[in-house]
Amino acid sequence: MNLTDAKYGDFGLVRDMMAATDVVESFDTQQMRDVAAQIALTGRLFMTGEGSSRIFPAKQAIWQARRHGLALATHTESARQAQAYDLTGWAVFALSNSGRTAEVIQLFDQLAEYNHPHRYSLTAFEDTKLESLATQGFVLSCGKEGAVAATKSVIEQALFYDLLLDHIAGEAALAAKLPTLARKMRDTLTMSIDDGITQRIADAPMIYWAGRNTGVAEELTLKTNEITRKSADFLEGTYAVHGVEEVMNARDVVIWIEPFEDQEEKFEEVLVNGVGLSIIAMSSRDTRFPTIKLPASVDLAGYICMAGGWNLLVETGIHLGIDLDKPQRARKVGNEFVG
Repeated sequence: MNLTDAKYGDFGLVRDMMAATDVVESFDTQQMRDVAAQIALTGRLFMTGEGSSRIFPAKQAIWQARRHGLALATHTESARQAQAYDLTGWAVFALSNSGRTAEVIQLFDQLAEYNHPHRYSLTAFEDTKLESLATQGFVLSCGKEGAVAATKSVIEQALFYDLLLDHIAGEAALAAKLPTLARKMRDTLTMSIDDGITQRIADAPMIYWAGRNTGVAEELTLKTNEITRKSADFLEGTYAVHGVEEVMNARDVVIWIEPFEDQEEKFEEVLVNGVGLSIIAMSSRDTRFPTIKLPASVDLAGYICMAGGWNLLVETGIHLGIDLDKPQRARKVGNEFVG
């Protein structure tokens, strides 16, 4: 996709996606040092929110923290379920673009009642209800989005958590990586997608996203609903060959993000040969399946995979003649707090 062709550039969603690369390039890596120090002292970080404000930002942060052996306990859960948890001793970070998400407001109301000392918020606007309940609040710089589906805000939210971990680790390494990441995301967003792949996905009654539990495939599952109006499901890890094949059919598609190389043969045996469906890989290496080739990245591959998924979904949505900016039922603020 690109902004010079009217079939793409007329959509606010596409403009938001392309603007995400500018968000990466200009991201302020000097912020949050004091909060990082406070969270490091607690030793425990609980990340919450609803929908896109939680899935990729929080799960990618957990993946990064555990992969690098960071001495910080990390966990995520939706804000509604978290109301049943004892969060004493945890630093609680809540993300909500609107700052008016009902479940998050209810959780922070509850925490404020007993003076929980570590309540942090990140919103897209200043002076929100959520920020008023936080001990310290931050505001995104990406600006208002032009479509219902959240995109550039999701990227900046994830960068906030990556920066937080960077400060806690004492590495100051993120800043040097961002220019290259922005370039690779731009290349991924504008690369051509094979028409045959787009057609196969457009024809599928069910689209499955498979891959690691890093938030990428799960977030793209949600974006599939919002952008293509198709049914979709997230199959974590190798779940795709552990029983769900019983209800799959040959018209379905599995999009596998960065496949486990030693599991490719099993996926082919069970899903391609057994069910008769198509597997499409999205990977930085060649696979035995039709593959959307992504630029390689060691630490920040999730952002590039997200860009690849966005590109594929936009091509599919346009092929289907869908208004990418205006879903029929989905809203910008899912469950808004009314006080």
